Amino acid sequence: MTAPSANTPPQPPKALSDLATLSARVGADPLLIQAAGGNTSVKDGAVMWIKASGTRLSDALSRDVFVPTDLPAMREALVRALPEADQPAHFALGDSGLRPSIETSLHAVFPQAVVVHVHCVNTIALAIRADAEAALSARLGAFDWAFVPYVKPGARLALSVRDRIGPRTDVIVLGNHGLIVAAETVDDAERLLDRVTGALAEPPGAAPAPDLAALAGLAEGSAYAVPPAQSPLHRLAGPPERLDQAVGGSLYPDHVIFCGVGATALDAVAPRVPGPDGPVFVIAPGRGALIRKDASSGAQALADCLGNVLCRVPPGAELTYLSAAQNAELLDWDAEKYRKALDAG
Repeated sequence: MTAPSANTPPQPPKALSDLATLSARVGADPLLIQAAGGNTSVKDGAVMWIKASGTRLSDALSRDVFVPTDLPAMREALVRALPEADQPAHFALGDSGLRPSIETSLHAVFPQAVVVHVHCVNTIALAIRADAEAALSARLGAFDWAFVPYVKPGARLALSVRDRIGPRTDVIVLGNHGLIVAAETVDDAERLLDRVTGALAEPPGAAPAPDLAALAGLAEGSAYAVPPAQSPLHRLAGPPERLDQAVGGSLYPDHVIFCGVGATALDAVAPRVPGPDGPVFVIAPGRGALIRKDASSGAQALADCLGNVLCRVPPGAELTYLSAAQNAELLDWDAEKYRKALDAG
């Protein structure tokens, strides 16, 4: 395998065009991808092409979202536990100005040529449960799969996944995070993704219609607005068990990055809508939700994601929340500050 040159951009393989088509399809589905979340990659000899940090899979057919990386060097950094393993920009080839995804190392540990990582709401709805592995086992018996409990994205997660991959493992569920499928071709990866997401599919539970008039009254004169009536965010307002799950803490990384820690509900202690420095969204029990007028598109997508996830979780199910330390390491992470800045821009 010839070592790639950092100064000479490699030629994109034909499979990259196929991957772009799949990426755009996946990225347009809010049940699979929200905002700049998720990533896809294809290996071509010593080069791995991966979605760039802060770009959107939904844009894969309209702009350059993939960046070539030095695959052998990335793998060596992981094996040797070098600090560069958590600095994907170190392995970028050429000078596109794009930064490889912080999850570049995660894709590198798979032997398969094509890797697709999504933040599938049906997967997350199972992967946040205290009994996640048992609940997933009941649905994934037909697959060669593994469950990896939550680890902060980056080199540590890549090593955790590497340790769970068997000779034929091609499906990984990441606790409190999402789903990965791997295959030798884009077509095979797409078929596998469709099969796995089909096996994990769960219809949304019932929820009362939002009280738009009451919400408008709450929002009047504030920094908040009423989301559209069909917004999944409103589903967090009831039933009470779902509201309790929503305000219990943070459930997955992108929520923390784009919406902050946990969720806030109005109650007898804090009955009024917060001021201009309040949280991205607030839940009005029994009525619906409000979202900040200045919320970025990424924040709006992740707010809706929480509604989509929790309406697929059984009422009263015990959930695994991120700890205070896990929240803090996400909020103080330069890689995610960069991605959030791109979303705001």
